[in-house]
Amino acid sequence: MDHEGAVPLAELLDERRQLLDIAFWVTGDSGAAEEVVAETYRRWYALSAPERRCVTAPRAWLVRVGGDICLSRTTLPEPRAGHAEVTGTAGTATERAEPTEPAGLAGLADLADLARESLRGRRSRPTTAERHDTVVRAVREACATEDPASLASLLAPDAIAFFDGGGKVRALIDPVHGNERIARSLLTLLARRTRTTLHTHSVNGRTGLVARCDDRVAAVIGLGVAGHQAVQVWVVLNPDKLRSWNQQDTTGHH
Repeated sequence: MDHEGAVPLAELLDERRQLLDIAFWVTGDSGAAEEVVAETYRRWYALSAPERRCVTAPRAWLVRVGGDICLSRTTLPEPRAGHAEVTGTAGTATERAEPTEPAGLAGLADLADLARESLRGRRSRPTTAERHDTVVRAVREACATEDPASLASLLAPDAIAFFDGGGKVRALIDPVHGNERIARSLLTLLARRTRTTLHTHSVNGRTGLVARCDDRVAAVIGLGVAGHQAVQVWVVLNPDKLRSWNQQDTTGHH
C-alpha cells in the first residue's frame, strides 16, 4: 500500500471522535461506545484491499456501519457464548477473521524484526547517537517544511516503514517500502495543520519524533538510522498504546 491510503492525523482523530460521539449518543454508555467503535474498525480491516479501495467515502462507510452496530445492540439479544455474531452490514467481509493486532509502542523492537534480515549488514555498523540525532532532526525539519525531496534523501532507497494503528484508527495496513513512498506517506500523515505539531523526543532511549494534534500525542515515530539515512521507520498511531504518552509529562520536546 502506498501513500494514497494514508490519512492526515487531524482527520484520523476527527473520524474516531465522530464515531465515538455517535455511539455514545445511541448507547448512552462510554464503554459500550468504545466497543462499537472497535467493532466498526474491525469490520473495516476485515475488508480486502480491493474492497476498501472501492469505498469512495471511508468515513461515511464507518459512520453507517457504526450506526448499524449500535442499532443491532439495542434491538438484538447478546449472542450466546460460543456463537459468533454475524451481520450483513458489510457483506461476507464481516465474517472474516479479525486481523492480528500489530505490535505496539512497547514492542517497537518486534516490528524491527520484520526487516532485520535485509538490514543485517547495515545494523552491524552502529550509528553514533550524535549521527542518529542529526538524521532525526533533519527528518523533522523536512516534515515540518513539507519537502518531499529532502525527506526522501534522508531515507535509504530500500527503507521500510510500519504504521501501527492497532485496528483502532484508519492507518496504513501493510509496510511501506522505498524512500519516496515513505516520504509521501509521512507527509500525508503529518500534513501541516494549525492543530498538528511535530517535535523531537526520546523514543525507546533514542531520539524520535512525537506528533501532537490538539495538544494530545497522536503519533510516536521511531527511526532506525544507518550511516546518514534512516532505514526503518515505526509509526505508532494506536490510541491505546499512546495513552501513557498523554498521561506523562512530555514537555521536554524541541
